[in-house]
Amino acid sequence: MSATNLKCRECGSVYELDPIYVCERCFGPLEVGYDNSALSRDIPELRRRIQGGPQNLWRYSDFLPLPDGPPAPSGRNSSRVGLAAGCTPLIRADRLAERLGLGEVWVKNDAANPTHSFKDRVVSVAAARARAFGFEVLACASTGNLANSVAANAAALGMVSYVFIPADLEAQKILATGVYGTNLVKVRGNYDDVNRLCMELSGERNWAFVNVNLRPYYAEGSKTIAYEIGEQLGWRTPDRIVSPVASGSLFTKIGKGFADWLDLGLLEGELPTMNGAQAAGCSPVATAWAEGRDFCQPVKPNTIAKSLAIGNPADGPYALELAKSSDGSIDSVTDDEIRAGIRLLAETTGVFTETAGGVTVATLAKLAERGEIGRDESVVAVITGDGLKTLDAVRGSFESFEIEPTFGEFTSKVEASLVGVQ
Repeated sequence: MSATNLKCRECGSVYELDPIYVCERCFGPLEVGYDNSALSRDIPELRRRIQGGPQNLWRYSDFLPLPDGPPAPSGRNSSRVGLAAGCTPLIRADRLAERLGLGEVWVKNDAANPTHSFKDRVVSVAAARARAFGFEVLACASTGNLANSVAANAAALGMVSYVFIPADLEAQKILATGVYGTNLVKVRGNYDDVNRLCMELSGERNWAFVNVNLRPYYAEGSKTIAYEIGEQLGWRTPDRIVSPVASGSLFTKIGKGFADWLDLGLLEGELPTMNGAQAAGCSPVATAWAEGRDFCQPVKPNTIAKSLAIGNPADGPYALELAKSSDGSIDSVTDDEIRAGIRLLAETTGVFTETAGGVTVATLAKLAERGEIGRDESVVAVITGDGLKTLDAVRGSFESFEIEPTFGEFTSKVEASLVGVQ
């Protein structure tokens, strides 16, 4: 299976595999087209080939738009050098399932990636294409996690990087970006303002903007989440996926990943029911779903889930289409529900997620409360980032004790206060 062209998702126009992202005929978004005619139809052999690959996303190279670059000094393909993303844990979450009254719940913990978010997947693929195209500068517009990943991957690859972020981004994400020696640019505005600036710069600078001129390649990296889930579940699909929605790209590409492997016969089952999750303070896709529209009206973000704060989601219409075709939905949850979701996941699984993960878990809880998930269903909640990135969200949400170092203080102040609580 090899990448052959770029194709417009609206009018079907075909283009060469170049650093472009929009159709010149209808201005629709471009996506990568593949030819799988040379791919083995021996399913057991193809599964063995995947399982024998490296313990990172490059085990799925046959299904990604990767170039054939010159060999690196280590003997590996130069496009594969960088951070080893992927192969993150799929955790059976029985205590979470019990709390929610569900049967089989799994947590796909993508906080286990090198910079602690799923963005390492998409940046790995984009960086491979950037190297092949001859770019020397890697850049992005980001709500935080992408900035971390671009800065880190550029450092690993020896590339110059520029990252553009909203000026009011969480301090933890800013620190975790600047440490890699990137050119960090804080823009006084929201993500949509940052993105507009980067689109303008992409026309004036010969830089690889991973989520602008390299967006068709970048987006393909998210498919590997579906590939891993299918492989980790024993080459079957789950019944349902709950995933956060920002631009809508992650959500739709997870669906595409499952569809690709189902078409090839690599997975048993059917396309999962796809449930999208948004924060109420930035929910253009969930609002469109609730109102029965097939388009999204831009909004001004106001939520603690800053990594999902994209008021004008590029792939929003496609997320709506996927939710509808899979008998799923797109829901929104409040900031208080997000905080509760973070605590619920931590208390039942030991996984500390950022606010985007709180959105996912809170939405899972909402679906369970509405009775939309059957007891016999297998459900996977996609956790996209680490809680250490958004510490302020849980500040003040739990109690602690301060005592003198004596047995009496412990019994009188700690144990006494916990009588009847546990």
